[in-house]
Amino acid sequence: MGTITARLAELGIAIPHRSPSPAGTYVPAVLSGNQVITAGQLPFVDGVLPVTGKVGAAVSLDEAAACARTSALNALSAIAEVLGSLDRVTRIVKVTGFVASDPDFTAQPSVLDGASAVLGAVFEDAGVHARSAVGVAVLPLDAPVEVELTVEFA
Repeated sequence: MGTITARLAELGIAIPHRSPSPAGTYVPAVLSGNQVITAGQLPFVDGVLPVTGKVGAAVSLDEAAACARTSALNALSAIAEVLGSLDRVTRIVKVTGFVASDPDFTAQPSVLDGASAVLGAVFEDAGVHARSAVGVAVLPLDAPVEVELTVEFA
């Protein structure tokens, strides 16, 4: 068992066996040189969005942060599918997060902390990353959060 696989087990984190199917004509993740870039991942759990709507209105900050965490785990699933194992990941390079926001909501970085925290827990120092947290009017299927990852691998 590799280091990341062991850490996931130690933390009690289950990576979905298959990333959610794309909602269009694209793939969940692509290899480019020594990086994997994921498509935007929604917070699907067993094929269902746990909540929908705008953060700061129908969706609370805590619910949105949990969605960001789930989206990051879905992105890790897509990465595992193209690499064969998350143990090949050497660094989380960039997290890009989109938050469907009520016009008065301005805590997008706090929402994305849900993704950053789980990546830091799993990858430790290699999980420290650059990040963008962007508020948007609407996301596909009325999801509150969407997360993309760029990782390096060996």
